[in-house]
Amino acid sequence: MTDRTTRDRDGIETFPFPVDLSLSGVGVRVGPMGPGRAWHPDVPLERVHRIDFHVVMLFDGGPVTHMIDFAEYEATAGDLLWIRPGQVHRFSRTSEYRGTVLTMQPGFLPRATVEATGLYRYDLPPLLHPDAPQLAGLQAALAQLGREYEDTATLPIGLHTSVLRHSLTAFLLRLSHLATSSAEAARRRTDTTFSLFRDAVEKGFATNHSVSAYADALGYSRRTLVRAVRAATGETPKGFIDKRVILEAKRLLAHTSLPIGRVGAAVGFPDAANFSKFFHLHTGTTPVAFRAELR
Repeated sequence: MTDRTTRDRDGIETFPFPVDLSLSGVGVRVGPMGPGRAWHPDVPLERVHRIDFHVVMLFDGGPVTHMIDFAEYEATAGDLLWIRPGQVHRFSRTSEYRGTVLTMQPGFLPRATVEATGLYRYDLPPLLHPDAPQLAGLQAALAQLGREYEDTATLPIGLHTSVLRHSLTAFLLRLSHLATSSAEAARRRTDTTFSLFRDAVEKGFATNHSVSAYADALGYSRRTLVRAVRAATGETPKGFIDKRVILEAKRLLAHTSLPIGRVGAAVGFPDAANFSKFFHLHTGTTPVAFRAELR
């Protein structure tokens, strides 16, 4: 198994699905999370690494912070994390992980099922927050899959594998529906949140440069605002505010004869020196030099 481990150019190791640790050697494993490392024996869990298989973690406790593709996700009881093949991730202290983990080898399910369950929808969110009925359905489906996985005595291996595939499909269909509906809801929230933030910045950028102040005024947490603005623009709320301030400063420098200090005051910098530092940081030039280049 370990001889299949590879190391990318960036030095990040990629680990294969541990077939030899799966009961009866099938391409799926279900077991408890915790210090016993039920998901893989050799992965350096607290270091950045890749895996070439699927991992779904259903948490019984928390909070737990888990990094996926260099973004931090905080999961707590009732949440799920879905990590897909090739994604970079890193665990927190393994003692904090409590719940059930499902790992699945690519190729275990037929293509039609793979497409129906969205196994390679990398655009879907990895962190999922099911409501009570959704969670109950997922828990029941995962428990049934766990029972089928552990029952290696009552069926021949061929039938056992077929039953596992059907049980796994039932769970993944529920999981896929949750992921898809969560993504659609998040897009709707993001559109609304960003639109409100954009309008608020347009009205207040001359006096308000505080992300927290905008978040409080709009009734959102700072984290929600960060997610919405990043999804809509690819940048942080602070970066969005700063760009609007710089744009207005450039307009005033180019199209008015206001002294530099008055320009700074007009965009929220009563101190001319602070305005010049801010302008230079974001443009690489001073307000005086910028104006001179245009005249």
